[in-house]
Amino acid sequence: MQNHTGAERKIMQDWKLEFIVEIKSVEVLAPVHKKQLLTYLKLADKRVGLLINFHVALIEDGITRIVNGLEEEIHAKPLSRQHG
Repeated sequence: MQNHTGAERKIMQDWKLEFIVEIKSVEVLAPVHKKQLLTYLKLADKRVGLLINFHVALIEDGITRIVNGLEEEIHAKPLSRQHG
């Protein structure tokens, strides 16, 4: 059992993280994969989901955040770090 300070407990009580994770292992994510997760978000009345594709060399390149309620062309955002 892990002991937490009062401040840590307060943070954990104030932050309620709820999101959906959709896991794939495909060569290329298709638009239907993003739409599938967006549908799950709408049905569950959740705001954020992660689409994780394990068929990549670096896992950070396979993580895409999907946000329910944003315009179609901007709701999906890769979470990988900026290269260059």
